[in-house]
Amino acid sequence: MGLSLRRHAGPLVVLLATVLVLALVVASAAGAAGLSVRGSVEQVQVTGAAKGAKLTLVTRKGKKVETQKAGPLGGVVFRQVTPAKGYVVRTAAGKRSRAVTVLSQRSAPPTTKTYKQKIPSSGYGYLTTRDGTRLAIDVHLPTAGGKGPFPTLIEYAGYGYANPAGGESSIAQVAELLGFAVVDVNMRGTGCSGGAFDYFEPLQGLDGYDVIETVARQPWVLHNKVGMMGISYGGISQLFVGATRPPSLAAIAPLSVIDNTQTTLYPGGILNTGFALSWAKDRVHDAKAASKTGGQAWALKRIAGGDATCKSNQDLHPQAVDLLKKTAANDHYVPKVADPLSPITFVHKIDVPTFLACQFTDEQTGGHCPALADHFTGTSKKWFTFTNGTHIDSLDPATFTRWYDFLELYVARQAPKLSDATKALAPTVFSAAMGVQGLTLPDDPIQAQPTLAAAQSAFEALPQVRVEFDNGAGGPAAFAPGPGFEQSFAKFPLPGTRAQSWYLGDAGALTDAPAAADSTSAFTWSRTSRPATSFTGNTDGGTNGLWTTTPSYNWTTPAAGAVATWTTAPLTANTVVVGAGKVEAFVKASTPDVDLQATVTELRPDGSETFVQSGWLRASMRKLDATKSTDLAPVLSLRAADQSNLPAAGAMLTIPLYYEGHAYRAGSRIRVTLGPPRGDQPVWAFANTVPKTGTSNVTVSAGPAHVSRLVLPVVDGIDVPTALPACPSLRGEPCRVAAAG
Repeated sequence: MGLSLRRHAGPLVVLLATVLVLALVVASAAGAAGLSVRGSVEQVQVTGAAKGAKLTLVTRKGKKVETQKAGPLGGVVFRQVTPAKGYVVRTAAGKRSRAVTVLSQRSAPPTTKTYKQKIPSSGYGYLTTRDGTRLAIDVHLPTAGGKGPFPTLIEYAGYGYANPAGGESSIAQVAELLGFAVVDVNMRGTGCSGGAFDYFEPLQGLDGYDVIETVARQPWVLHNKVGMMGISYGGISQLFVGATRPPSLAAIAPLSVIDNTQTTLYPGGILNTGFALSWAKDRVHDAKAASKTGGQAWALKRIAGGDATCKSNQDLHPQAVDLLKKTAANDHYVPKVADPLSPITFVHKIDVPTFLACQFTDEQTGGHCPALADHFTGTSKKWFTFTNGTHIDSLDPATFTRWYDFLELYVARQAPKLSDATKALAPTVFSAAMGVQGLTLPDDPIQAQPTLAAAQSAFEALPQVRVEFDNGAGGPAAFAPGPGFEQSFAKFPLPGTRAQSWYLGDAGALTDAPAAADSTSAFTWSRTSRPATSFTGNTDGGTNGLWTTTPSYNWTTPAAGAVATWTTAPLTANTVVVGAGKVEAFVKASTPDVDLQATVTELRPDGSETFVQSGWLRASMRKLDATKSTDLAPVLSLRAADQSNLPAAGAMLTIPLYYEGHAYRAGSRIRVTLGPPRGDQPVWAFANTVPKTGTSNVTVSAGPAHVSRLVLPVVDGIDVPTALPACPSLRGEPCRVAAAG
């Protein structure tokens, strides 16, 4: 989904470069009433029509495919067109365009001649894709300058990346400081780029393929290979592009990404009306034609300044797919819609070196990214870093250093070595990006190696998976990025992971064995008795912002009777949990359907309580996918055909927990809480829960007749060398005075 709400305005002044326009490889036909018609990937695109004019797409044999009315700027996009030659567009008066060819989703284009185009070696310009669409780009050279050729990275998303005044949510400036050239690219249908936007349609991935192959052929690009980098939206895009396997792609480095659109947008089948929905609304706004009421402001500024290409590129923007309607129409899992939008279904196709980092408590993309790790089967060169923390923590100092090493080794192909001058800039860079003062870069053994071969050998000897525990406890101050300790492992799920069960029992006890007698716990479900979100400050690095050392958490204690809780006895040893898990509970409700949230916390010996992770479920969508579900990775079916009301007699529900990486200390207790969705993870919220009005009386049964339990992935043998962190101090894991129970 997407992602950073923060806008990083770059101070670099860029030059407007002259663009050389190539003849289109895919036929563009004119003729019928001045129309311009071109074939694309499973599309036919039309511009130049009169507003509201009826246009009909016809096959070579004269069969009608579809009729549409031209949009306000005279554009039409016919989608889901079967690849073939000979399509024509017919006007209401019977005039016909010349024939065009509709391409398939095949990665390789019909011809590579398009890749011979020249693009600016510095500054703003346009890049032409296989279907003739011109994408807005902005080329940034390394801060230190030089004649090149330069190691080069692509940053690609639907934000205002190509804005010459500085890319929105871009991290290009960081890469420039490290010696890389960066080509920032706006996706089709956004900003000054042509085409019409649709959320990660196949054409966006193929556009990325064309960008890679075009940029790699520029004389100023080192090795004629490029890498990809970016955080959030610019991270997710790399997974889609990487799966198309561009021959000139050297490596990818995605940060803070999703595994599956459903797990962020509809966790447990419940619409995330917080960040996910607000992000979708922003994409709908930004995909409009540039005007005072919609589109991206920087594009309107360029049009006002005389950019004729940007202006003409707006013609198809009104043909964008409405992401909000698409969201509402796909509230259940529909494989043909959901699978192409879910990286977990296609990252096995990625065959280049990969460095990926994400957070268990990411307030934007959510805590499901680690599910991707064991699906990257197409490459042996892969490294993953997981930690608690916020959306920006994939750039924390320890991760940043390894990210830099990776890009130097696999894109620049040189031994990584940060200069003293660059290291000296680290506090300033981290202050600007994360709102945290006093951060410096750690010592790095890879950079101590004398040669490229030695550095690469040392890097490739690193275990593939690194988990940073207690992020926030190891920095210069509470909530400052920095792990209390870290451990590395050969793979994910971690070797030796086992499912440990604690059973819901009488009087709120969470026990090591099922209870001998049946018991019940009850709570009153209410929409009005819970906060919309657990965070009241800014969503970035502003004062008391989430990305600071002073986040304004408002993680409140539920009112009496609003939830049910079960708590273990004090742990006799440190218990390290890394992975997903679940809560199984036999539930009855006074309503036919009810939305639930399960939350796992650590009750510390000092009487405080630390949030660890949550999971969600709409009871009517409780059916598990029998082919995929395990104790440690339960997968809901979420298909419309599987939906059924909660029986009056109750049913066993499985609430999948999102991923966590947490060391519960000896002497602490583990608590699980069951109740309405509470928005305990900022900035997620659940405004459209069921029942839609009123309350629901919920009863949870446990005991021999209904074995209800908490299951967590415990990893034995992990040394915990540090004491219990201060409360509060952990990033993404607020701490409060513990409720009784």
